[in-house]
Amino acid sequence: MTAIVEILSALFLLMGVFLFLVSAFGIIRLPDVYTRNHAASKSSTLGIMFILIGTLLYFYYKHSHFDFRVVLAIIFIFMTSPVAGHLIMRSAYHTGVKMWDRSVQDDLKKTR
Repeated sequence: MTAIVEILSALFLLMGVFLFLVSAFGIIRLPDVYTRNHAASKSSTLGIMFILIGTLLYFYYKHSHFDFRVVLAIIFIFMTSPVAGHLIMRSAYHTGVKMWDRSVQDDLKKTR
């Protein structure tokens, strides 16, 4: 059973690292602040959640240690990171940061 849990924990960690790499490439390669922020907030949130779930599983099954602080961190990051990304994009829009030239839809234009 411990080998299966170690493999599962390693898969969660690898998926989290992969999502962090996707986030880094998105920040580097995407054209404007809105798409960069989208890449940073969405994939980083999922990446850190996978890493925390992997560490929670590993320490629970390998060392019989359940840390409720990790569960609280997962919940806190899941609830605050997307909201923070949304607020950063909304404030960038309201301060006049231009969208990419090829953007096809501006949903906030009606609210101005």
